Amino acid sequence: MLLDTASLYFRAYFGVPESVRAPDGTPVNAVRGLLDFIARLVADHRPDDLVACLDEDWRPAWRVALIPSYKAHRVAEEHTAGPDTETVPDTLSPQVPVIDAVLDALGIARVGVPEHEADDVIGTLATHASGPVDIVTGDRDLFQLIDDARGVRVLYPVKGMSTLAGFDGAALREKYGVDGPGYADLAVLRGDPSDGLPGVPGIGEKTAARLLDRFGDLAGIRAAVDDPRAALTPAQRKRLAEAGEYLAVAPRVVRVVTDLKLPAHDPALPTAPRDPAALEALDARWGLGGSLTRLLTALGR
Repeated sequence: MLLDTASLYFRAYFGVPESVRAPDGTPVNAVRGLLDFIARLVADHRPDDLVACLDEDWRPAWRVALIPSYKAHRVAEEHTAGPDTETVPDTLSPQVPVIDAVLDALGIARVGVPEHEADDVIGTLATHASGPVDIVTGDRDLFQLIDDARGVRVLYPVKGMSTLAGFDGAALREKYGVDGPGYADLAVLRGDPSDGLPGVPGIGEKTAARLLDRFGDLAGIRAAVDDPRAALTPAQRKRLAEAGEYLAVAPRVVRVVTDLKLPAHDPALPTAPRDPAALEALDARWGLGGSLTRLLTALGR
């Protein structure tokens, strides 16, 4: 089981009231919400391995160089020289180090790679896993990794943190009309405002799916633009031709990396805390209460 950690703690932050606080009054809604979510995942799915995948760089420079608008709207206005700072609610940022410390004390592996997003870590782990993989994320980009033959599926929160939709190949085709690899091409064509991807003007999700069904993949669509016999409307041919520069670079931005060199880590799901003393201190400091108890119970089973 691979967790898109930032995606999940953002959802926890907005899904759990900020009135959930530590003894000193500091909000810990993201911390406790994430712990409760992991407890339910462990209890319901019993993974052998569990990895919390991290955004070491949420907006890698190499992706921005290809598409400057990539996640540009999320950059904090006050950021200084150096890596971009993501706009994050003031009461969420202080909770992230607490989440990291609690996961470390529990012994749940955290894995990130410099200059790459959690998506790329997930792509690498999912591609090289020896058995079935559940990817837990609120980011549709990772639908591109769905692979029935290898048992890779996505568990996608559809209602806060309480309801998960399981996406395998059949569910993906029913909703979007494409398979896993085809989803990346769909995203390129359709665009994604949440990631600052412009897409091809005039080519929406349904049109993109029909074009992919007709021509196979993005390369087939681009070849059809230059073939006067291909079944494209004049408007489609014009829009795709005008977007040629974008279509040449967007796939590298959208497709997750699957061959990263990952740091050493132990993915095995712990059955007991790795550092009980540190965990006890964190519990006392931050008032993790029932959320931590429920996760420890799930792990102990």
